[in-house]
Amino acid sequence: MESTGVYKQFASALEAQCHARLGQGLTIALSGGVDSVVLLHLCQQYITLNAGIKLEAIYVNHGLSDNALKWQAFCAQLCTRLNIPFQAVSVEIQAQTRTSLEAQARDARYAALDTHALKSATLLLGQHADDQVETFFIRLKRGSGLQGLGAMRATTQLASGRYCARPLINIERKDIEAFAHTFGLSHIEDESNQSDVFDRNFLRNQVMPLLKARFTGFVPSVLRSISLLQSQQTLIDEITNDDLAACRCGKELEVSNLATLSALRQANVVRAWLSNKGVSMPTQKQLLQILQQTLHAKEDAQVHVQLRAGSVKCYNGLMYWVFNNTTELVDIPMANLAKKTPLGDGRSLVFVEGKGIRRPSQSESITVRFAQLNEKIKPLGKPGRNTVKHWLKAAKVPSWERDTIPMIYYNDTLVAVAGIFINEDYAAQSGINWQVEDAE
Repeated sequence: MESTGVYKQFASALEAQCHARLGQGLTIALSGGVDSVVLLHLCQQYITLNAGIKLEAIYVNHGLSDNALKWQAFCAQLCTRLNIPFQAVSVEIQAQTRTSLEAQARDARYAALDTHALKSATLLLGQHADDQVETFFIRLKRGSGLQGLGAMRATTQLASGRYCARPLINIERKDIEAFAHTFGLSHIEDESNQSDVFDRNFLRNQVMPLLKARFTGFVPSVLRSISLLQSQQTLIDEITNDDLAACRCGKELEVSNLATLSALRQANVVRAWLSNKGVSMPTQKQLLQILQQTLHAKEDAQVHVQLRAGSVKCYNGLMYWVFNNTTELVDIPMANLAKKTPLGDGRSLVFVEGKGIRRPSQSESITVRFAQLNEKIKPLGKPGRNTVKHWLKAAKVPSWERDTIPMIYYNDTLVAVAGIFINEDYAAQSGINWQVEDAE
């Protein structure tokens, strides 16, 4: 087996894609189809020749086919025969509007694989060269840009940080099927693959055979184009990251620096900034609205561009992303000086020792309160007493954040506004203080 071209291509790709992570284990997404069955045998042969690598397989049962349990049993028996640890995981697909069944199944499958795979293992996926070409055409049909037309990357990372690799991505389906035939590898056939109702099946069953018959070397040619697109996207990403670093001010974007860039680079920076925050990409219309409002806003203008998960706002020359949050913050009595106190919206109040305020006496209770903006206080090092609202404005805290800042009280006296200032009357060099820790 190791002398075949398929094995040599696989082994080379696996080592290039996983290199230092091989020792942390490999988890195969096993469906029972010819692609994943061949991948399983290739991996089994690889670990036979390269001792010390953990290998397992996971079958995800979506419950979408009457044959799902038969396929699960097939995968279990195959892994038993090859002495490879096996898990079967069932998932439920929740119907959603504006999302295809295929996409819902894919998301559920990745989530299940990520949850049940070996802790630090690389997830191996069986997509091959023909899958890559089909993905290119599907993205083309949707009107995707450069990044979308780059189709699937050989390696990707899930939101959890887990690495995924596709060691068959440059091997054609015909070669995989020929390999299975040569070594007598049985596999299952998903009856849904014959239904041209699904776009991918239509391309696979109707379009791809015509293109392959007409154009010699069609699949390798498209793969070269995809590789070029991916290289160009990588170059753009490097430029975008440099621009983003130049425009960042903490977690926000500095509008004046953004304004120095060309329109295309401005759009790239905003997309990258939102992507890093886990925000779904805005439409072209929304992106134009964000740039027009923020770049041309007067100093005191209320910029607010609403997207699905939150909004883009501006304050004091900075662009902010604000997630939608309907959590109502309530007073929190603190029975003791806990190291970390949940605030109810995913954030925590973290207790630290050092320069701050004096410790409470036995007769003083500690309470965390919110939105008491008319409370008056004289912060340490500030001239005179004034309202919390006044001092927060002076500290350039955006108006929409002011109601959410924890305020620490001893009995009914405000002694500190967490992370911003402390009451001068309660200041102590060797004291205590609190900082806000954002949700992870």
